[in-house]
Amino acid sequence: MDYAELQVTTNYSFLRGGSHPQELVERAIELGHGAIGITDRNTLAGVVRAFAASRHEENPKDPEHDRIRLLVGSRLETRDGYSLLVYPTDLEAYKRLSRLLTLGNRRAEKGQCDIGFGDLAEYAEGLLAIVLPPRKPEEPVFRERLKRLAALFAGRCYLAASMLYRGDDARRLALLDDLAEWHGVKLVATNDVHYHVPERRALQDVVTAIRLGCTVEALGLRRFASAERHLKSPAEMARLFHRHPHAIAATQEIVKRCSFSLRQLTYQYPILYEGGETPMDKLMRLTWAGAEWRYPQAVPEDVKDTIRKEFALIDHKGIAPYFLTVHEIVEEARRRGILCQGRGSAANSAVCYCLGITSVNPKETKVLFERFLSNARDEPPDIDVDF
Repeated sequence: MDYAELQVTTNYSFLRGGSHPQELVERAIELGHGAIGITDRNTLAGVVRAFAASRHEENPKDPEHDRIRLLVGSRLETRDGYSLLVYPTDLEAYKRLSRLLTLGNRRAEKGQCDIGFGDLAEYAEGLLAIVLPPRKPEEPVFRERLKRLAALFAGRCYLAASMLYRGDDARRLALLDDLAEWHGVKLVATNDVHYHVPERRALQDVVTAIRLGCTVEALGLRRFASAERHLKSPAEMARLFHRHPHAIAATQEIVKRCSFSLRQLTYQYPILYEGGETPMDKLMRLTWAGAEWRYPQAVPEDVKDTIRKEFALIDHKGIAPYFLTVHEIVEEARRRGILCQGRGSAANSAVCYCLGITSVNPKETKVLFERFLSNARDEPPDIDVDF
């Protein structure tokens, strides 16, 4: 039976995960998983490296050639006791999740996140939720939280079920199945993965001890009860949940419902500026004005030729907005009296010099614009600015 692990904690959940995102992706591929979901604690930090590992080296831009399907998610822990995995089903939902995490992290001290149920309600549209039960899900407080989350994520809510290996798994899974049916949600199987292979359990214990400020020997019941929090094969997960095959099937349902991919993220710049100027029009106007400022007597003809040559390539690649964005940042820094200076390969650009981003005069040096930008590169150039 097909299975996708949807509760995966990487080392980007600081001092909680025992494996790198790349290791987890590689192991999932080895085990025959068709998809994997990365859900670090109150962050999206681990998904980028997982995404890179999921792509085919020879066809990185073609989703049809991906080595495994990657689902982008996050584990949300709220100040009022709600614990759930959330997956954006589309691009707009991903934006809402990003804003929610930004809100929570800006409110709290570094390494912490401060969000509540009210924040979830504000940003829930388009997010799919997998509710994480406590050790004893029969407690009334959890039943009330599940009821509220099932209503908030109506039609997009699931209840996670994991083996705890503490002797009562059969009874606990039956109870969770009943709770899911009672609240109109579906049970979904997870393994609450914290490392890619069993051997990493020792490292996971070490980082847990560091986080809690004690020795490994003093962890006691604060460590996992076993070394089972590693990725398992679909066949093994099907065996563990043989009494609840619908919980395995639910993982594939979730994979199909989540259409968002990091491939959908692109740079988004204004199409028109004030007065109806196009980005290229505005860049040319600011550059020629800057050239007159840089060369108050007269702009040398060879510098004019260099600028025109750069304009042609910038226009061809459609990256004028990128130059304008950096220019705005530099202008704002100088308006505030913050010392800043462009450096690196950007010093080979006459346009950057005229915009005031760099201070290397192309009249006095032999600039090589192709070191900064060429047709062979598919992404915007790298303009480094020190502040």
